[in-house]
This record gives sequence, structure tokens and C-alpha cells, in this order.
Amino acid sequence: MSEPRKVIPIVPVPVPAAAGAAPAPAAGESSEELVSLYAATKKIYPRSVTGVFARWRWALVFITQLFFYGLPWLEWGSRQAVLFDLGARRFYIFGLVLYPQDFIYLTGLLVVSALLLFLFTAVAGRLWCGYACPQTVYTEIFLWIERRIEGDRQARMKLDANGLSAEKLVKKWFKHVVWIGVALWTGFTFVGYFVPVRELGMDFFLGRMGGWEIFWVLFYGFATYGNAGFMREQVCMYMCPYARFQSAMFDRDTLVVSYDAARGDPRGSRSRRADPAALGLGACVDCSLCVQVCPTGIDIRDGLQYECIGCAACVDVCDTVMDKMNYPRGLIRYTTQAGMAAGWGAREILRRVFRPRVLVYSFILLSLSLGLLISLALRTPLKVDVVRDRAALSRIVDGGRLENVYRLQVMNATEVEQAYRITASGLEGLAIASDGNVTVGPAQARWVAVRLQIPYGSAEPGSHTIHFAIQAVGADAHVSEKSVFLVPR
Repeated sequence: MSEPRKVIPIVPVPVPAAAGAAPAPAAGESSEELVSLYAATKKIYPRSVTGVFARWRWALVFITQLFFYGLPWLEWGSRQAVLFDLGARRFYIFGLVLYPQDFIYLTGLLVVSALLLFLFTAVAGRLWCGYACPQTVYTEIFLWIERRIEGDRQARMKLDANGLSAEKLVKKWFKHVVWIGVALWTGFTFVGYFVPVRELGMDFFLGRMGGWEIFWVLFYGFATYGNAGFMREQVCMYMCPYARFQSAMFDRDTLVVSYDAARGDPRGSRSRRADPAALGLGACVDCSLCVQVCPTGIDIRDGLQYECIGCAACVDVCDTVMDKMNYPRGLIRYTTQAGMAAGWGAREILRRVFRPRVLVYSFILLSLSLGLLISLALRTPLKVDVVRDRAALSRIVDGGRLENVYRLQVMNATEVEQAYRITASGLEGLAIASDGNVTVGPAQARWVAVRLQIPYGSAEPGSHTIHFAIQAVGADAHVSEKSVFLVPR
């Protein structure tokens, strides 16, 4: 699609003509200029870099992907260790069996995750973005594949600039085949968290995969392929909302990747043996390597920018240049704006990092985390729902007794078969006329019909509160659920 353009009429203004200048338009005439409304997106070719922070990034890539790809294959007893079985409405997380009624734990986990993000951002900016965000992780993986097949930055730029050739076709084709393979395996693993992964793999090889499984494998694989292979930095810069509101969580004591302009400027190239002071230059040799290694294509020397994901690739490459020039490291480094302005050392900067705002975040985070863990530890492995039978709200049965019928859903949240005893209280003479014992299989749920009766005339007409008590036989798990007993007029 051609680039959108807007035609802007230029109205001539009489000015004195300069020597050799083109003649101005005659009276009554106008000229037109084509002005592009949008700048074309330039492809970024990040240069490979080695260093302390690059090793940290790859360590996080390895750890996160080992966890993501390996966890669905981990067994816990006779089942998958982590499985979110949406069809059966059960979530298995190692020894925990959670039901939709346990949604509060998911809410707590999301709140804790949000607070962790706020805390890390207040302390050290976009650490999550630079090291552990899935977009960053998969972009690193896809870039590594691209470098192995097409070469480093200059080789890739030369390959793209050249016309169609056999070498270009083979390398591009092979790269995309590998990319698609990684993307599809990622989509398969993602679906393996919701469908038993071993069954999913067997269904794939036998050609029995269901339509929804195929759809989500392809959808998640396509998203990985598109985001990590093509969109890359555009996701971070234009699609991710975190880049937009991060400035609200930054302050002058937040650790960010910064360029020391006081030490680096004026910039300029020089020989290794030259004295920068004699040349009137700063420590920056203006090699532009910090721009070449940046995955979002920014120049960190222009100051803090929302596109910066805090990956510190520029720190690694700048330290390498400083070593070659025999200059002290740290021209680009993690520091704070206040520390940079005041010339503080590491001790003073760290002392200001742990400021009241960070301590409040930490206290709230610790409190919520402890509360969530204690709640999970004290959680009763039994869930009960009580539903009145609307087909027969209240009736008189043989023996002159008044009866209400209920349906109880008893959910066993343990990994062993469990027997339960059902009792009821709240009215004089209230008794269970059906079998009060029920057996539920491991991690299963069972609906039970329960008939409650009272002597006719023993209670006033109206709605009376009663309580069902469900007690595990031979265990401490017990639940009490409230309901009502209707007495007609």
C-alpha cells in the first residue's frame, strides 16, 4: 500500500530575491509540495554484544524458557503437575486442586504481580522489559537464530540491500522455517497447559487433534512468529501500555540506564594514544556502537526515553570501548538522575534507592504475599454448593411431615477418594430423610439430592435459616453452608 500523503498548497510571499535564486511564482500562481504524514518504519539491525548484562539476559532467557517449555511435562503423582483443565473446571498446581470458587487466589496473585512490577519499576525502571518480558525473551531467541543463519549486523544489512539471489533465498527460507518451528512448538506448549500435553502430543501424531486445540496452537504460534520475528521493538514502543505509564512510577532516585554527559561530551573520534583533554574532547569517542546494539534503535546519549527497555546492551558495548581506550568504565551505566547530577557514588545512590516509597511498596507486597500463602496453607480441601430444588419448594409427605428438597454439589479438592457425612440444623425436629453419607472420588465433584423434613406445624410459616454441615470422615475438613427451609402458609 502506498504511503498516505497530503497535498499542502504553498502560498507565495514576496521576498527579496537572492542572487542565483530561482524566480518566485508569478502573481496568482501557487506551488504544491507533497508532505508525508507518516515516516516509514526503518528496520533495526541490532548488533550482537557480550558483557555482564548480556550474560544476565541470556541466563533469564534460559531460565524462563526451561520453566515454560518443561513445566507441562512434569508429572505429579499420576497426573500433569500444572494443568488448567477448563472443561472440568479444575486447576492443578502441583499438590493444589483449585476450583472456580477459588478465584480469589488468582485475584491475589494478580495483585501481587502488579505490586512486584510497581516495586521493580520504582527501584530500577524497566527491568522486567529488559530481561524477563516474553516479548524481549522471544525477540532474543529469534535474533539469535537470525544471526546464526544470516550473520551479524553488517552481513544482515548487506543481505537485505542486495537484490534477489540464490544465497538470499536459501538463508531467508531457512530462517523462516526455523522461526516457524520455534513458534509452533511455543503454541503447542501453551495449549499443553490447558490440555494434558502427552495426550495432545499423541493426538497430534495420530491426526486426532480437535479444532480448538489446532486453532490455539496456530494462533499463539502466529503471535510469537509475528511479534518476535517482525514487530519486535514496535510492540514495546507502540503496543505495550507499560511504556506509556512507566513515567508515572519513575522519579529522580530510580535506577535507569544513563549516559554521563558531563564526562562524555564533547564527543569525537581520536586515536587510542591521544589525550582527550588536549583535544578538548570528552570520553565518548562517538563510535555509535551504543545505538547499533540497542534493540529499539534509540541513542541513549539523548537522555532517558520511553523506548528504552533497560536491557543495558549499550552499557556492555560502551564498557568494551572504554577498555580498549584505557578509559574508566561507566560512561553509560545504571544510575539515578539525582546521583548523576550530584556525582554520587554507588553507596549514596543505593541509600536513596531504598526510600519511603519503595519501603511502602515492599511492606504491602510482603503482607499480601504472606496473607496469600497463609490462606493457601489453611485452605479447606472441600467445597460445597447448596441449590434448592425449584421443582418442589415445599411439600407434605407420608407421616405428616413437611419436606424441602436440596441439591448439594460436594467437591473433593484432595488427591484421594473421600467419604463425607451430611447433617443439618436450625429448626426443631429437622432431620435428613435421605442418605446423609456420600463418597467423592479424588479431585472430583458430585451432586447429591438431600431431603430435609420437620414435623408439620412445628415451625411458623415463612422462610427459616438452616445450616448444612459437611464433615470428611476420618479427616479434619469440614464446611458449613447456609440455606433456607420454606414453611407454606
